[in-house]
Amino acid sequence: MPMDIRTYLGNRVQQARKACKLTQQELSDQTGVSIKMIQGIEHGSVNPSYGILFPIVNRLGLTTSNLFNVEPDENEEEINRFLGKFRACSRANQMVLLNMLDFLAEQLLGLQEGNNEDH
Repeated sequence: MPMDIRTYLGNRVQQARKACKLTQQELSDQTGVSIKMIQGIEHGSVNPSYGILFPIVNRLGLTTSNLFNVEPDENEEEINRFLGKFRACSRANQMVLLNMLDFLAEQLLGLQEGNNEDH
């Protein structure tokens, strides 16, 4: 992996960690990845294996598409923060959140459709 890609990956991990308002120590505690490894990834000095990277990106709410996407969505920081919190929840609480989000999205889409019909 060339250095520029490791640096880019490290910057993306660091941005996502900060968006989730986590310290390196908290991320280490929540993923089981050593703080030294997290520091190395963020500094671009380590070429992490998939087994090391997976719990980190999973906790931070990153996907491969947004991990390597050069042009981030304007709401990416907020989305990553939410996904990180979502993934930290138990499976039962994740289902509660998904049901609530589905309900709210349906309500908002209904409001949008109603507003579009009025115009």
